[in-house]
Amino acid sequence: MSATARNNVKVMGSGTGRTLVFAHGFGCDQNMWRFVTPRFVEEHQVVLFDHVGAGNSDLSAYRPARYSSLQGYAEDVLEILRELDLHDVVFVGHSVSATIGVLASVAEPERFSRLVLVGPSPRYVDDDGYRGGFSRADIDELLESLDSNYLGWSAAMAPVIMGNPDRPELGSELTNSFCRTDPTIARQFARATFLSDNRSDLPSVTVPSLVLQCSNDVIAPYEVGEYVHHHLPGSRLVVLKATGHCPNLSAPEETADAIQAFLRDERA
Repeated sequence: MSATARNNVKVMGSGTGRTLVFAHGFGCDQNMWRFVTPRFVEEHQVVLFDHVGAGNSDLSAYRPARYSSLQGYAEDVLEILRELDLHDVVFVGHSVSATIGVLASVAEPERFSRLVLVGPSPRYVDDDGYRGGFSRADIDELLESLDSNYLGWSAAMAPVIMGNPDRPELGSELTNSFCRTDPTIARQFARATFLSDNRSDLPSVTVPSLVLQCSNDVIAPYEVGEYVHHHLPGSRLVVLKATGHCPNLSAPEETADAIQAFLRDERA
């Protein structure tokens, strides 16, 4: 099966600018970028896809061994780029896909010109001298809850992840997105995500990077954004006014503005 079919790849836009590849986070799909991508399709080619297990990806392509770590998802990204014969792309990764983009760019740097990392976290569990935002006990409890009652976990956690309690419709959308994701695959993806430690991969990135840090983000606190910025060579950190973990939904204009400013700055 081709990667474009497996990952439900959509290509839009006919502009002569850079090609932008947008990657969604855990429990989401490419639809989460629908408020951001219209800003780019006139000047750029835009590529969207679903991680295996999400959206309209081919569930039959799921292999537990391949997707037991984020490296399997990074290989999917590279297979998509190879099939489309893409080089020098701008990879825009939200949440766990920020780390997936880092891994892909380290493996084949010639295929990337820039990285945009939205709410990145190379490690979610606290460590000596490092604040990831969660204790190991927190993560174990989260995974146990996800295993025992995925739909209940989704209903409880999605609004917390989204933030913006004054806009409950956003939390409802994320809850519905979580509930559409295959539960078995989501459980393993959660383990690959929340138990990962990719801090050592950051210094190997060779392309300019933009770290978009949300304000008051319970999943990726400010200290994590600062850590990523300080350990990514040639990176810049922009703190958005947006709160929560999903500015592509809660603040798409501010998110798109920051990406466009980064693309237009030829010094990056």
